[in-house]
Amino acid sequence: MKLAKDGLPTILFLVLCTGAFAFISWIPALILGVLLCLVIWFFRDPERTAPYNDGEFYSPADGKVVEIAEADHPFTGTAMKVGIFMNVFSVHVNRAPCTGKIDYIEYVPGKKIAAFSPKASEVNERNYVGLSTQWGRVMMVQIAGLVARRIVCRLIRGEVLEAGQRYGMIKLGSRVDLYLPKDIVLRVKLGDNVKAGESLIGVIRE
Repeated sequence: MKLAKDGLPTILFLVLCTGAFAFISWIPALILGVLLCLVIWFFRDPERTAPYNDGEFYSPADGKVVEIAEADHPFTGTAMKVGIFMNVFSVHVNRAPCTGKIDYIEYVPGKKIAAFSPKASEVNERNYVGLSTQWGRVMMVQIAGLVARRIVCRLIRGEVLEAGQRYGMIKLGSRVDLYLPKDIVLRVKLGDNVKAGESLIGVIRE
């Protein structure tokens, strides 16, 4: 099973602690061993494949669709926002929904209210990544949740992201909002479960 590189230091630390306590007492070693298994499961990073045809946009995150609404942002203008809530059992590696050039990055510190709330998009700690594509401007917003403690994103403005490419993760429960061109035809509805890099979110209206 492939693991996200951002989790390797934590996993290595727990491996060393579990091994050390195994020579001292089996009870803490057992507790640490269970914790180690949970952390490994959290940082799993499975391979994903999708056709990525022109004009198609795929999910940037694993989770449940909790919001579909028209929204406005200086980078995208009027757009269709799809909010995806990631619980602690979701795969937390985020992927690009389409191919595009990174023309906008902004980190905003904030609160940590429950990420499934629509208000989380406005007040929580979050990181914006805007793409210029041949179909218009697209934006992904990584939003920290109630127990999330770190947003990971190492992108640089001017880079080109390929559809399905890994671009970051959010640790321990969170949300990703996807801003799409307003003329999008959605292929999801509220309550749908989606997978990053596999689930089709919408297509450009022909």
